[in-house]
Amino acid sequence: MSFPKDPGPIGVFDSGYGGLTILHGIRQMLPQYDYLYLGDNARAPYGDRSFDVVYQFTRQAVIKMFEMGCHLVILGCNTASAKALRSIQTRDLPELDPSRRVLGVIRPTAEIIGTLTKNNHVGFLATEGTVKSHSYDLEIKKLWPNIKVSGVACPFWVPLVEYNEADSPGADYFVKKRIDELMRKDNDIDAIILGCTHYPILMPKIIKYVKPGVRIVPQGEYVADSLKSYLERHNDIEKEITTHGSCRYYTTENPDKFKESAQIFLQEEVTVSHVDLE
Repeated sequence: MSFPKDPGPIGVFDSGYGGLTILHGIRQMLPQYDYLYLGDNARAPYGDRSFDVVYQFTRQAVIKMFEMGCHLVILGCNTASAKALRSIQTRDLPELDPSRRVLGVIRPTAEIIGTLTKNNHVGFLATEGTVKSHSYDLEIKKLWPNIKVSGVACPFWVPLVEYNEADSPGADYFVKKRIDELMRKDNDIDAIILGCTHYPILMPKIIKYVKPGVRIVPQGEYVADSLKSYLERHNDIEKEITTHGSCRYYTTENPDKFKESAQIFLQEEVTVSHVDLE
């Protein structure tokens, strides 16, 4: 399998729309680069799918983005980062193209969390798949062995965001329920990671129901910081990225539907094209 050799955009992949919050954070910090966003909306959500299915879907998307010119792909999806990243890095990249890179969103948040908690009690809210993978627990424990980590799955939060119900009164019930569940697990939690890229859209509700003094940690800015540092350390990758400040959007679903929903996350109109994954 061969891919274009010329420099190309940074790829950002997500199963749906949530990765747009990651893309926004990266573009705010690194506006000079070109970007390509791919949402596998036709097969979303990934949260409750098996490890093998998530791996196969994510692998297909990564290969497609390599074919479209990306030398670096960010999995802007916690479920894909939890269930597929390690296999793609260790099993696929050596065969596909050892010079290309695929990075995730869990490690950057794990790296910073030890500096954001004062008492070493950390919680995270995520999809069922991410919670069951124990990826946050494992990554945080590697870097910060003294931190106690507790996680809760929030199965209805993604639909609330994607159906534009994040500001509705009904959202209060589901947000409060999961935050209360997390705090029952460990009432000493003083930092909560939003372990799904959809969840920052629910930030006003989340802040409403956490107790005073608890820090909420969305991923966008930390992933952007980590990427900036990564590119400074890896000039061989940085020189493979084009710099015209552009961004292209692709979806496996209906482009008009994607365009409408993307405005929830970006507050701007985008031009979207359809792409097939196989």
